[in-house]
Amino acid sequence: MFGAMRLFLILLVVQTIAYFALSFYSRSVRRQKLETWWDAKGKTGNKEAFVARGLHVYDNSFRRKLILGVYIVPWVAIGALIYIVNYM
Repeated sequence: MFGAMRLFLILLVVQTIAYFALSFYSRSVRRQKLETWWDAKGKTGNKEAFVARGLHVYDNSFRRKLILGVYIVPWVAIGALIYIVNYM
C-alpha cells in the first residue's frame, strides 16, 4: 500500500514538473509567434501591449487547457490497466 502511494506521489511530482515545463514552453512559443507576426506585418504602436493582449487570449484558449492532459492521461491509463488486469 505504501509503495503504491509513494509511486503515485512521485508520478504527481513528475506530472507537475512536466506541466510547468510545457506551460512555459508553450507560452514562450506563442509570445515568439506574436512578436514575429507584429514584425512581419510592419505594425506601428505599442508592441508590448499587442503581445500582452495576445497572451491573455492564449491563456483563456482551449489549447492552453489541453496541457492539463499531462495530469489526466496517465491516471486514466493507470485506471484502465488496473481494470483490465483485475476484471478481464
